Amino acid sequence: MGMNWDAFLAVVQERGEYPTMEEAERSSRVVLALLGAHLVGEVRNELAARLPETLALVLLNPLQAHEPLVPERFVRATAAWIEGATEQTAAWDVSVVLSVVVADIAGDDLLNQILLQLPAGYDLLFGRPQPA
Repeated sequence: MGMNWDAFLAVVQERGEYPTMEEAERSSRVVLALLGAHLVGEVRNELAARLPETLALVLLNPLQAHEPLVPERFVRATAAWIEGATEQTAAWDVSVVLSVVVADIAGDDLLNQILLQLPAGYDLLFGRPQPA
């Protein structure tokens, strides 16, 4: 198993500069629920296995996306699920949760497999720009 719940949220809170743990949790849940809708099979299971159990369940029981969302729409969808969010704050939430945590937890090999399942441009949201 990967990081425990408290450690995970502590990292998100610190990197995201959230005033409360609740905000860190809300961002984590929404972003991972949307991400989970985009991933299938072993890649999703492998990422879930490295997340705290609560978030693993979020990833494995995702919000349904009718089609893969391009990065801009992923950010917009995040804003829609977070009360009081704007696209600017949602872009921050997405980049914090993805870049830091998922990238840190997943490691390069799994992250590359994740990116293969996503529309172009997510490498930037994960904070790992791919060479052109």
